[in-house]
Amino acid sequence: MEALLKVKNLKKYFPVTKGAVFHRNVAMLKAVDGVSFDVLKGETLGLVGESGCGKSTTGRCILRLIEPTDGEVYFEGKDIRALNNKEMRQTRKDMQIVFQDPYASLNPRMKVRDIIMEPILLHGIASGREARDRVNKLLEVVGLASYHGDRYAHEFSGGQRQRIGIARALALEPKLVVCDEPVSALDVSIQAQVINLMEDLQKEFHLTFLFIAHDLSVVHHISDRVAVMYLGRIVEIANYKDLYQNPLHPYTKALLSAIPIPNPKAKREKIVLKGDVISPINPPAGCSFHTRCPFATDMCKEEAPVLEEKETGHQVACHLV
Repeated sequence: MEALLKVKNLKKYFPVTKGAVFHRNVAMLKAVDGVSFDVLKGETLGLVGESGCGKSTTGRCILRLIEPTDGEVYFEGKDIRALNNKEMRQTRKDMQIVFQDPYASLNPRMKVRDIIMEPILLHGIASGREARDRVNKLLEVVGLASYHGDRYAHEFSGGQRQRIGIARALALEPKLVVCDEPVSALDVSIQAQVINLMEDLQKEFHLTFLFIAHDLSVVHHISDRVAVMYLGRIVEIANYKDLYQNPLHPYTKALLSAIPIPNPKAKREKIVLKGDVISPINPPAGCSFHTRCPFATDMCKEEAPVLEEKETGHQVACHLV
């Protein structure tokens, strides 16, 4: 299959300043440090990892909501970083995002109809009655009624608000949708509804998803392939079945062991990692995971492993594999 999105050695560093007046740069926080992966047309790539590992920053850099420090991002063969403002505005129609917080991502002063219609009007897709009809259809597609468009965001539940966010993302008929933890703020039963809705929409509109999450059970349900991220770097990428049945990286094994089993009689050996996640401001040399890895060797402390294909379609960055 052809790759819709290609990310090569993506980096995003944030300056750490000191001083109340002159704001001197004293260090760099390496939020994303050399991330590379492809997203194929029509697939869902899950991007998982602990909070603070750089998942959301990666998604926002891909869309240029924040500017990357270095690296390359190709969408349909076009270098996103090389586009000027006019060209980037045209490309944004094909690249949309569903934000994590359904309470903060919707304007409380606008009616739902105006929220969804805004991108349609800004990009000149439709106007007047035609734009209104498109909004009504989008509301019905995501499981709401057309009369809901006359209400404000605060009148809806969390799950309904996220449906509105999804409708807004679909308003321009995009090819790629970055889903930035779209169900993490919702109850479990509502999570299932939203995930099932997204799967149905993917089939109907031939969408490609980059699904960012920390809940591995949710990612397992929706993803075709899964990429595991730790401290700004990808440590493992594989088909979801291979990753869950045969994880190769010690960090992936620890993450999978923490997934709760909905059976009080079932037992699973949990891998408890020692120590805390190291600071991305001053990461150690070698493998970023070696300070918590129970199998770390001297090579792990000195040389950073490269993400390589160890099995067919299964990439991992680990000296021990």
